[in-house]
Amino acid sequence: MNRHDRAAFAESIPPAVLLIVACALWGAATVVNKALLASLPPLTLLFLELASSVTALWAILSFSRVQLPPPLLLWPIVALGVLNPGIVYALALMGLARVSASVTTLLWAAEPAMILTLAAVMLREPVSSRLLMVMAVGFVGVLLVADLAGGGDSGQNSPSGVVLLLLAVLCCAFYTVLSRALSGSADPLAIVAIQQTAGLAWTAALLAARFDNTGMSDVIAIPTSQLATAALAGLMYYAIAYWLYLTALRFVPAAVAGAYFNAIPVFGVGLAIVFLGESLTTLQWAGAVAVMLSVAGLANLTSNAGAKPIGGGMDGRWKARLLADSPFEQKAKRRDFE
Repeated sequence: MNRHDRAAFAESIPPAVLLIVACALWGAATVVNKALLASLPPLTLLFLELASSVTALWAILSFSRVQLPPPLLLWPIVALGVLNPGIVYALALMGLARVSASVTTLLWAAEPAMILTLAAVMLREPVSSRLLMVMAVGFVGVLLVADLAGGGDSGQNSPSGVVLLLLAVLCCAFYTVLSRALSGSADPLAIVAIQQTAGLAWTAALLAARFDNTGMSDVIAIPTSQLATAALAGLMYYAIAYWLYLTALRFVPAAVAGAYFNAIPVFGVGLAIVFLGESLTTLQWAGAVAVMLSVAGLANLTSNAGAKPIGGGMDGRWKARLLADSPFEQKAKRRDFE
């Protein structure tokens, strides 16, 4: 499939579908990661998954002959890749070791609100009462799915762990907003490949420095079956999910796209029930229903509230300098959701 056929295929799929499938893949890969982390160090797992994703992405790029971004855009895209998945997942993994799973879920549930605030300030996206209501329903649903009312996990929650996770969430929010600003500048597949290559280089540097007492020697000793499972999880979590997400970001406001993240815990919990034998309480089921209602509301907003071009202020001048005369940007502007 060449560049034009792939673009036409992506644009024929509603952005809401792209975002829901991306969240489902993130949720599914999270379940796989939970099983793999029982025997693999976090940074080693991250390296394996990114290596799988980067290999697949560049293989597809070589066959599809996708045009790479111009030099003016290369460094901003690389910087975003170092930010996410590089710095984000380093912070998240360090925080996860110090904070219970329920509190981790709660902290990540703050990401849509952070994206909403940043998008309103940096991209001047409008904030509607309907979007706020839908996000509130999803946030309550996440709280219930995390079982915070029932006490959640009993592990100790270190203040340093909370700070690390909040920094990771904030970095992710910046990633979505800045990616939205660059979304029309180049093919999403090329952007994802470059970003994740930068993230892979960051992770390799951490392993080379034996950060968190983990090094390349740990990668060499991993059994083939675990390597294959990690490779599959990497394709799901990074290659496919991020490509779908960045494709949708070309046409959907950052705040709306970020609000879909509330569905990730529900997909993860649902798959954990099927494959790991976990069970839900009545309140958790209620939370799952609330999140699904929130997603249904978001799908309606996605189809009715089209993404507006960034204009005015410092962000408008910056984007005009980066994206002037870009064919991808012009095509994104022509997309009408009204």
